[in-house]
Amino acid sequence: MAAEAPAPAQAGPSGEPNHGIRIFIPWLVLSVAADLVIWFVWGPHLPPGDMSSSASSQQFDIRVMAVMAAPVMLFVLIYFSYALIVWRHREGDEEDGPPIHGNTRIQATWITLTSVIVLGLFVFGTVQLIVPNGAGAGEGASPIWKPSGSTLQVQVIAQQWKFTYRYPQFGGFETTDLVLPVGQWVEFHVTSIDVIHSFWAYQLGVKADANPGVDNVAYTKINNAGSITVRCAELCGLWHGAMFDYGQAVSVSSFESWARSTEVRLAAVTKMLPPYATTYDPTVVAQMSKAMVAAGLTGAPGLYYPPTDPEQP
Repeated sequence: MAAEAPAPAQAGPSGEPNHGIRIFIPWLVLSVAADLVIWFVWGPHLPPGDMSSSASSQQFDIRVMAVMAAPVMLFVLIYFSYALIVWRHREGDEEDGPPIHGNTRIQATWITLTSVIVLGLFVFGTVQLIVPNGAGAGEGASPIWKPSGSTLQVQVIAQQWKFTYRYPQFGGFETTDLVLPVGQWVEFHVTSIDVIHSFWAYQLGVKADANPGVDNVAYTKINNAGSITVRCAELCGLWHGAMFDYGQAVSVSSFESWARSTEVRLAAVTKMLPPYATTYDPTVVAQMSKAMVAAGLTGAPGLYYPPTDPEQP
């Protein structure tokens, strides 16, 4: 027995393939390819588009987040697939894996990478909240930032179940048509004259709550002409799902022509409306309702009833 050779020592790591390199190389190649596709192919088509400054800012944010998320997702999928293939249980293999008490390099790398990612997202999110200057966000009655130069003021009046728009710089006329000029900053003043609504102009990247008695301000600059989908994004009653319409972003000359002609056409009706204000007292809503009906516009509480509504005024 004395001549029996001693048991061999446990095999060192030299006999193992470099799993890190095997995982890292395909991850790197696929990550670069995915990020290029996301940024240059998919990115320009991401919602909400680039019709306005706020929309293009949101699209940029989504592109950046997608580029950051793709490598993380690919690493999880590649590591999981590699583990299933290389480290799967094999028939007859009952040996325990080597005890691992720690790896300083891996731990330091993990802590560093996760810290950089979290802090990077913190900085990016903070900057993107400041740089677009709250445009499209609905900043309340006293926004922390205002664009330099002139702005077109558009008041959004929400009511069951319709949006109407007043243009105070053009005599204060009110209409159900949302028309905006390209190349100009728009200052939305969003309010309600009955229940809580939410003004969501999708292609503009503008979403602001419409609360009764509250003036909620949102800014955006129109970059491109096109159609604008407007929806209510707050459950507001029976016909909430039907509370949507469409607006237009047009050239400055087309907008001026439309605004001037509409101001003249609705001059008599505008005299019946309450004076322009950032909010409206519900006690004068009835007066506004009569004016809307006189103009042939369905709107204001109790006077907008879809034809299918079983109760009619």
